Amino acid sequence: MFGGQSLANFAAAPVAWFRAISMDPISETRHLRMVRIWLLAVAGLIFVMVLVGGATRVTESGLSIVEWQPVTGTLPPLSPSGWQREFEKYQAIPQYRLLNRGMSLTEFKTIYWWEWTHRLLGRLIGAVFLLPFLLFLWRGWIGQGLRSRLWLIFALGAAQGAIGWWMVASGLAERTEVSPYRLATHLILACVIFTASLWTAQRLIAGPAIVASARVRATALVVLVLMLLQMYFGALLAGLRGGLVYNTWPLIDGAFVPPASQLFGLEPFWRNWFENVLTVQFAHRMTAYALCLLAVLHLADVGRSVGLGPAFGSALALATGVGVQASLGVLTLLHQVPPPLALLHQAMAIIVLALAVVHAERLTAARAGAGVRMAALPSAP
Repeated sequence: MFGGQSLANFAAAPVAWFRAISMDPISETRHLRMVRIWLLAVAGLIFVMVLVGGATRVTESGLSIVEWQPVTGTLPPLSPSGWQREFEKYQAIPQYRLLNRGMSLTEFKTIYWWEWTHRLLGRLIGAVFLLPFLLFLWRGWIGQGLRSRLWLIFALGAAQGAIGWWMVASGLAERTEVSPYRLATHLILACVIFTASLWTAQRLIAGPAIVASARVRATALVVLVLMLLQMYFGALLAGLRGGLVYNTWPLIDGAFVPPASQLFGLEPFWRNWFENVLTVQFAHRMTAYALCLLAVLHLADVGRSVGLGPAFGSALALATGVGVQASLGVLTLLHQVPPPLALLHQAMAIIVLALAVVHAERLTAARAGAGVRMAALPSAP
């Protein structure tokens, strides 16, 4: 009934239709909007996971699950005997023997649920990232430039799971808490993944580029890098229990700048920046002062050189956020790190990081123009 050529044309029609739809500008915009919403959802889940991780830390819950079972560990104990087995595993580690001896099964369940929820969120983020990503690749909605960036984010997420266990393992044999080095690495990698996800999502927004000087763009990036450094020092301080000492402000141990003999008393020298509580807290304070000053100066520079537009609005939000976060840090220190203030301080840190990412991306997009956005689209057949 159909000739060979007609049959071939009939079979090729759906492919031609799909390609035509894919190359339609309206469809391309809709696809990129869906990709952007997906990345923002991933960033939002990371925000929640960081907060749950903070709660896990302040409640001393992070060592309650002593095994890494990426698949079978998804389900919690489902019977009294299952709960008893998990409790007995916890009773074998130093944290229980030295700090929590006599803890009841009910009390153990409380800390177990915090750690279990934290790990479940990690699995959820992996699924929420990978499954839509594979779907978008299959539909041909993601071009080579964006594809490479997203695979890198996925690889960082996979590494984060392994680093999380590496961190927990540090507290199972000879310590009663996790290593501050590993805790800080775990947190800062989460912040890097959050930054990459949010930055990539913002790169997909259409619109005219903001004309800004190289100085303004560079300063925005410096604020972002300083924010990440500040969060690293904060994680180290948390791991060292450094918020429980030197609870005065603006002086620290009786001076604005402590003597060098106290700041750098450990050998070799580099250990002071990671293990000396006084040095780490001093670095955390000084970085906060630098951030506040730089954010205000940057705001004035943007207002003078760029004008009262979107860039000024995001610079104002960033400077305000930095100021609020610094105030929360002082309050948290003066009150010796009560859990509600500690968690609020951590939540605000992620919010300020988000403000810094959005602002820096908005300004540096002037250099990239539409190039990165177009790189996200599939190549024409």
